[in-house]
Amino acid sequence: MPRQTPLSDIRNIGIIAHVDAGKTTTTERILYYTGRKHTIIDVHETKDLKSSTTTDYMEQEQKRGITIQSAAVSTFWRGKKINVIDTPGHVDFTIEVNRSLRVLDGAVVVFDGVAGVEPQSETNWRLADNYNVPRICYVNKMDRSGANFQRCVSMIKSRLNARPVCIQVPLGSEDNFRGMVDLIEMKAYVWFSDDKDAKWEIWDVTDDLASKLNLTVKEDLDNIELIPALRTELVDTALEMDEVAMEAYLESGEEPSPDVLRACLRKGTITSTFTPVLCGSSYKNKGVCQVLDAVVDLLPAPTDVEAIKTVDEDGNPNGERLSSDDAPFAALAFKVLNDTYGSLTFVRVYSGVLTKGMSVLNTTRGKREKIGRMVEMFAAQANPIEEARAGDIIALVSLQETDTGDTLCDAAHPVILERMRFPDPVISVSVEPKTKGEQEKFSIALGKMVRADPSLRLETDRETGQTILRGMGELHLEVTLDRLRTEFGVEGNMGKPQVAYRETITKPVEYTYTHKKQTGGSGQFAEVKIVFEPLERGEGFVFKDETVGGTVPREYVPSVAKGLEMQKEEGVLASYPTVDFRARLVDGKYHDVDSNALTFEIAAKACFREALKQAGPILLEPVMKVEVVTPDDYLGDVIGDVNRRRGTVLGQLERGTNIAVEAHVPLNEMFGYIGQLRGMTSGRASYSMEFSHYEPVPRNVTEEIVAGRSNKAA
Repeated sequence: MPRQTPLSDIRNIGIIAHVDAGKTTTTERILYYTGRKHTIIDVHETKDLKSSTTTDYMEQEQKRGITIQSAAVSTFWRGKKINVIDTPGHVDFTIEVNRSLRVLDGAVVVFDGVAGVEPQSETNWRLADNYNVPRICYVNKMDRSGANFQRCVSMIKSRLNARPVCIQVPLGSEDNFRGMVDLIEMKAYVWFSDDKDAKWEIWDVTDDLASKLNLTVKEDLDNIELIPALRTELVDTALEMDEVAMEAYLESGEEPSPDVLRACLRKGTITSTFTPVLCGSSYKNKGVCQVLDAVVDLLPAPTDVEAIKTVDEDGNPNGERLSSDDAPFAALAFKVLNDTYGSLTFVRVYSGVLTKGMSVLNTTRGKREKIGRMVEMFAAQANPIEEARAGDIIALVSLQETDTGDTLCDAAHPVILERMRFPDPVISVSVEPKTKGEQEKFSIALGKMVRADPSLRLETDRETGQTILRGMGELHLEVTLDRLRTEFGVEGNMGKPQVAYRETITKPVEYTYTHKKQTGGSGQFAEVKIVFEPLERGEGFVFKDETVGGTVPREYVPSVAKGLEMQKEEGVLASYPTVDFRARLVDGKYHDVDSNALTFEIAAKACFREALKQAGPILLEPVMKVEVVTPDDYLGDVIGDVNRRRGTVLGQLERGTNIAVEAHVPLNEMFGYIGQLRGMTSGRASYSMEFSHYEPVPRNVTEEIVAGRSNKAA
């Protein structure tokens, strides 16, 4: 079957933002204006569970009014196919943004016109930087009280270290938001109704624009006065991308045509030299069509971005795979979803053609997969297809061997595509089924949830035998347990949240341990001399073999490394995993008969246990970056409370009519915070937090934690 849409006419984009900036509302309007939907459902209308927006179709999303998992939809605009992924904004579900950005070619970053750049906006922006994803900015909610376009643009520049270029300027704000001036065409788009089918009028940009629209607020008038300066900045910045166009402009003095400007802006956007900024109000149906135009005009097709890198088994780059139908088939599985259709594996096809019935190789695991049903997803709706080509984002039904991050490819031309990076969980709870009879069903369902979400971890507590579920936050774990009920029909109980502490060492120590056991017949013997040294935060565990002269035979060195790897998961202070240290094997002894791999593994474990007691072991705790947005009246109470929680206030920012307090606070002090915050601010403050770093636990707190672990073990 020939290609239906040319590769250059495909746009794979994500909608990313902080929670409640308007991603899902924007996606809903995109589907309406492109003709994929004939009605609009607003997020606030879904909490009775009787209706849902297209992309927030899960019960948990409807009840909470937030996006929990990314959803893919496809639509067409001006002859171009746009694959849109609506992503969550809540920090607990950053994994969804992470894996979506990994397979997308561009992104629309939505900002709240009042709040500007919020914490999760920063996190998502950094993820987009990591994956080199070109993006455009959309300042939404210009109709809200306190909206300020220029303040938001300034925050994009200062907080994201970006280079924003305004291609629109708002006409009015709050209740008087009337539309925007397009600085490329130098035309004003004006609405006189908030109705979804209201048509905008196109006006010339004249000196009396403010009076014609009855704009009297200073900020609104300032925006209009800035139009000439912003137009000049736009022209100068855009023409940096094209020497010929720049020379023609300098020689003739004639303004470049809109088409020339768009071509230059597209080049600068794709190379991330700068980021175009638009404005509007998705809820009031103003500006969404203009965002779609910008997606088509400025964001890249799969052929416009760098070819995806291929790596060897150790993750080192060794080549690339071009986005083309003619290249051998290669695709990346970026999400596994448990659905009514069975297990759905979402894949981005980077090259070649995939057809039903094909046998492909999972190079990450060395397993073969037979391709059965293939579907194109429209949120919860699966539409069967017969083939997929380079640039497509599809789902494969009931793959047996493929997990998130795996590469599927033509077995005759095997490659491993550049892998994804997943965050480590910072919080854990014990979980168990509500009824003993459902233990097996509960375990199977939990296993499927963990397979689908790489930011979840499942393990068994060695002391108590309890099942421990680790995740990114309280909400993340609550939603996971709730989804077990709705998706698998099994209910569970959750214990009190526990912090994922770590242990490390503060000084180097050299230790020699001899393992010797004689019980008749052949005995056990191994001696290791290991130097343990602290490393910088975040460097993990490093093992080095520095033996000479065969004091430890080569075949036994991996056993020493294995013993240390296993034992470091149970530290010497309170049995938490030990991190950020180097172990250098410098000497040892062996016996021709009594030594083997197991004896050296045992010796390494015992050496770790004994040596680390002398290496100044300390506890590390996860510290969260917290932002509390509060009315000025309660600022003193909020800061005092942060200090009582062992927090460090980093600064204060104006956030519309409120104050945003930024602080670092240990995760252990943040449980149940929302209830206390609401109490002290009469329900008027809100907060968000994300993992920042690990740092040492104070001595008095360490003693409490160690005592608590000892009592639990007893």
